Amino acid sequence: MNRPLFVSLDGPKGTGKTTLLEAVTQALRVEKRKVIRLCERKSDPFRGEIMALVNALARAPSRALELNVCERLADSRAWISQHVLPRQPADSIILIDRWYPSDAAFRRNIPFADILQLNLERGVQVPDLHVGVVTDPRISWARAAARTRGLGSTVLFTVEEQAACTQAFERAVAEQGWVLCRNEGTLEAATAQVVAEILRCESRFPARPLDPAR
Repeated sequence: MNRPLFVSLDGPKGTGKTTLLEAVTQALRVEKRKVIRLCERKSDPFRGEIMALVNALARAPSRALELNVCERLADSRAWISQHVLPRQPADSIILIDRWYPSDAAFRRNIPFADILQLNLERGVQVPDLHVGVVTDPRISWARAAARTRGLGSTVLFTVEEQAACTQAFERAVAEQGWVLCRNEGTLEAATAQVVAEILRCESRFPARPLDPAR
């Protein structure tokens, strides 16, 4: 390929996305692929404003405020689509942890179908490959609890919310035709699955520039 391949890994907290992303990065580099790792929160110029809204939503949930959060998140991803993705090297594989279906998109008031449409209307780049990473919610909740920072969250607060988020996310994966990765076995198995999907996707796409308006 002589244009970037854009790949997003998404899923509820504690499903091992970051660990898997690192393993996939290393495996692709062994295959002599040029890999670019992007972080949405580090690339987002509106991060502070959005987190202030998220914190306000956590304190006083409402449909209007949740919609505002989703709109601002879409605006940030549209900015990344226009100003960050096109600057990445040709013949590279761009990997990002989280895109439009974050935990915030799978709870309470706003259906994910509406959030997805909102992102598309605002010019958010559609990934060439979208991988949904899931585990049994009890496993992901325990993993999140074992982290150094613990279960601190402005989005999900109980294992019941984690289960609801996981179920909603799996429905969206099926409806959108994304690749589902059940990260409950070995890291090696999950890595091999994702790498195989990336290489398969890479071979399907004709050479063309990355188009943020696609």
